[in-house]
Amino acid sequence: MPAQHGRQIVPPDDPSDLALAASLKRDHSPAELTELYSRSAMGASPVDARTRRAVWKALARRVGNGLKVGIGVTFRHPETFEIGNGVALGDYAILQGRIEGRCVIGHQVWIGPQCFFDARDLVIEDFVGWGPGAKVLGSTHTGIPAGVPIIQTDLEIKPVRVCAWADIGVNAVILPGVTVGKGAIVGAGAVVTRDVPPFAVVAGVPAEFLHWRGGYDTVESRA
Repeated sequence: MPAQHGRQIVPPDDPSDLALAASLKRDHSPAELTELYSRSAMGASPVDARTRRAVWKALARRVGNGLKVGIGVTFRHPETFEIGNGVALGDYAILQGRIEGRCVIGHQVWIGPQCFFDARDLVIEDFVGWGPGAKVLGSTHTGIPAGVPIIQTDLEIKPVRVCAWADIGVNAVILPGVTVGKGAIVGAGAVVTRDVPPFAVVAGVPAEFLHWRGGYDTVESRA
C-alpha cells in the first residue's frame, strides 16, 4: 500500500481560510481565541476543523499550508510554535510550549494521536513520522540539593532535535538533550537517553543500537 501523508501534494490554503485567520487575529485577544478553540476542540464537523486551523494560524508564530488539527488537540503557548506545510496533529495530542521557548515542526510531519510534546526547545525537521502515544521531554529537575524534594529543585531545559526523515515508534520516549539523526528509526516503546546516529535503528529501554538501515551508506554518500 503506498504511503499517503508523506507523499501528498500540499495545495495553498483556501483564501477564505486565510481571511478567517487574519480576522480572528485582528479582532480577538489570545484569551478569546483560546476560548473559541476550546468550543471547537471536540467537534468532528468541517466547521470545527476549520475553526481549529484558523485559531492555530492566528495564535502561532508561523503556520504553513494544509495544517490538520485532530479532535481534542490541546496546547500551551502556541505563540512559540512554527509549523511547516502539510503537518497533521493527531487526535488528543498535547503540545506544551514554554514562554520564550521555541518549537519548530517541519514540512509534512505526521504526529500521531495521544502524543505529548514538552516543547520547550524542540525542533522536528521535515518528513518525520511520530507514532501514536510517543512523547518528548525537554526538561528535567536537577535534583540538587538532595535535602529538598526533587520537585522543588531547579529545572534544566535541554534542546531536543529530531532530524529529517526520522521515524519515532508508538509509545517511544525521547528524553531531554537528545538528537535523533536523519533517517533514524526509534522502535516502539523505546526510551531514548542518548543521541541516535543517522540511519540507525534503535530499540529497548534504554534504547540501544540494533543495526543500520539497508542502503544507508549510499544515501549518506549523496548527502
